[in-house]
Amino acid sequence: MTLRLPTLQTIAEDDGAVVILDQTRLPQETAFVRLATLADAAHAIRVMQVRGAPLIGATAAYGVALGLAEGILLETILATLGATRPTAVNLHWALDRMERVLQKSSLASVAKERRELAWSEARAIAHEDAAANAAIGQHGLAILRPLAEQKKPIQLMTHCNAGWLATVAHGTALAPIYAAQTAGLAVHVWVSETRPRNQGLLTAWELAQAGVPHTFIVDNAAGLLMMQGKVDAVIVGADRIAANGDTANKVGTYLKALAAKAHGVPFYVAAPISTIDFACPDGAHIPIEERAAEEVGVGATAAANPAFDVTPVNLIAGIITERGVVAADNLASVMP
Repeated sequence: MTLRLPTLQTIAEDDGAVVILDQTRLPQETAFVRLATLADAAHAIRVMQVRGAPLIGATAAYGVALGLAEGILLETILATLGATRPTAVNLHWALDRMERVLQKSSLASVAKERRELAWSEARAIAHEDAAANAAIGQHGLAILRPLAEQKKPIQLMTHCNAGWLATVAHGTALAPIYAAQTAGLAVHVWVSETRPRNQGLLTAWELAQAGVPHTFIVDNAAGLLMMQGKVDAVIVGADRIAANGDTANKVGTYLKALAAKAHGVPFYVAAPISTIDFACPDGAHIPIEERAAEEVGVGATAAANPAFDVTPVNLIAGIITERGVVAADNLASVMP
């Protein structure tokens, strides 16, 4: 069966199931997958059919609803989804929220009402993510406006994909770029290929769809471009931000932050508050996902394939959240 969504989006409800945009097939093919069971949702997260911390969280929330519809115990559902990927904190944030709501509500004692409550809360998480990311775009736009007065077009760099594909809507790191385009600011984006899964191709695909000028670069060209004065700012997303401001993002982010610091280029992180893990004291306590060596494609040679690295707080100019831009070492100011 060929699935379609009314508009191109990452996730949508579909008569007791969920339809996702299969990101493992982009940009070569636009295809959708229907998730009807807990196992479907867990598989989609694990193999990266959905990716990006905010979207992983929303998918996990819907996975809880799907599992309850199958009659699976909540504890089993939470354990199954929680084991899919270790680094993206939005996954565990969403599962904790679902568990808290389902256990505390008086409606949760009746199976039917419990299932309906799960769907309602998953829907709320998705809607809130879209709204938070729209706000991130506007707060990030305030950073970009002064740059537009100095230079046209604004030269920005990003790493991995933190656009609308990684969220329910709007994106995180790309949200300010889309807001700038809407506001009439001239922007050009240097898009890092992001080995080994080449997720920069997704960013390039997104920007092409939106008509944003961009150039795809090999990962190791980033430092040279900054040295040559061709980058005004770097904006990346995040999979987990520790309480002290240390930030985990796709592997290779740390190297760009070091180069940015060396050449006086401001380095920003854009993420919703749900990505901040106030229970994690610093970057040394962030679990780093190690993916299979086969993804690197080196055959019989031993290979290390960490999916993320950690950028220390002192390299980050600011964190763009839905509540405004905050100093990376002052995250307590945006606590709910």
